[in-house]
Amino acid sequence: MTKAEVITEIVNKTGIEKPLVSESLETFFKVIRSSMTEGKNLYFRGFGSFIVKKRAKKIARNISKNTAIEIPEHFIPSFKPAKSFSEKVKKNAKPLPKAPRKKK
Repeated sequence: MTKAEVITEIVNKTGIEKPLVSESLETFFKVIRSSMTEGKNLYFRGFGSFIVKKRAKKIARNISKNTAIEIPEHFIPSFKPAKSFSEKVKKNAKPLPKAPRKKK
């Protein structure tokens, strides 16, 4: 589902005008982005948590040059679904249809 489809769905279910829904959704994403950039986590009971995870520094290999590279510690955004949300998805999700294969 794309952002446009989500906006259309909200408009259909609530009757709120499309520009207002679009602006609200964009503002929601901006709040999440700015909060996580500042290192803050966001918690939505019954839905899940947007958390900032710390990755420790590590040594990786550049296979093409056969050299070791040090990757410094860094932070990444992550989403952890709520237990009740995960359970609903496990029980009710329908498998996606297989995409047709391309002929060579």
